[in-house]
Amino acid sequence: MKKITDSRKLIGATSTTGLKELSTLYKGLMKTHHPDRFPADEEKRHEAEEFSKHLIDAYKFLESIHPETHAVNAEDFEATVASNIRDWHYKSLTLHVTFGNGSKYEFYGVQPKLYNKFVATDGNTRFAKRHIFGECAHRKVTGATVAA
Repeated sequence: MKKITDSRKLIGATSTTGLKELSTLYKGLMKTHHPDRFPADEEKRHEAEEFSKHLIDAYKFLESIHPETHAVNAEDFEATVASNIRDWHYKSLTLHVTFGNGSKYEFYGVQPKLYNKFVATDGNTRFAKRHIFGECAHRKVTGATVAA
């Protein structure tokens, strides 16, 4: 959740900011802080490069977890979570899940108590469908792998 909060703060977005408005905020900041605006001052150019990297990461992250992005990708997500969970790991309220088709997703805000229940259940895919996949902010990290 800290990553979500920090990214929103950097861009100046809120939890209700639409995808189009998020893009506008991002583009405005990039125009102001683009490294090409400082051709003569190497120090300012370097600072702008570092800020731009953080800004791009924050924007791409927020775009990937946005409800409008989820709506576009809902069919793919449903097909993915219908497959079994192949592997997972948990760190700092984030559950990283690899599905049977090779897709990897991150689920944010998974409380330790919920994670412990997930691990303790025999049918963790079923538990996750009911309590994690539809409730927690998520983003796709990698797509499905194609068998050769």
